[in-house]
Amino acid sequence: MRRIIVIGTTGSGKTTLARAIACRLRLPHGEQDAWNHLAGWQEAPLPQFRAAVDTLTAQPGWVMDGNYSKARDIGWARADTLVWLDYPAQVVFWRVLTRTLRRVVGRQELWNGNRETWRGAVQADAPLRWLFRTHWRRRRELPEQAVEYPHLTLIRLRSPREAQRWLERLSPEAESARPPRSA
Repeated sequence: MRRIIVIGTTGSGKTTLARAIACRLRLPHGEQDAWNHLAGWQEAPLPQFRAAVDTLTAQPGWVMDGNYSKARDIGWARADTLVWLDYPAQVVFWRVLTRTLRRVVGRQELWNGNRETWRGAVQADAPLRWLFRTHWRRRRELPEQAVEYPHLTLIRLRSPREAQRWLERLSPEAESARPPRSA
């Protein structure tokens, strides 16, 4: 387990878990949102985004988080492990809601100078609305997508507590932290 992608519904904690995995395994971390959201919330040109994914995943070991299909053919093909945060919608809803409130009120900078705003929090592509548009579809489609990459070990974590226990067992020497492939 040296090339890991962390996926899950918006707000499920992909980046937080990916950073923790990278720290425990002493691997570089890449965040697809940071590569995709340029200053002023402009979307990165496709070649630029794919180049960032390519650069990270060309290394012998790495942890990357994000669900972007526009570079899945690069990242998933090079990964050996897919960690799926498959939490219930109500868990993710509360995480997204509290995260959005914290970011807006605290004027937290996210990527490239971008900040969430009250106005942005209600737009069609805002995390809270995006959750309702994608959560159930991703749950349905992900197992089918993973079958296209049979070399991947799929680790499906169904609750924050399960994810925390799994992370606590993870160390560079502890390959036993990897449960059997599931769908």
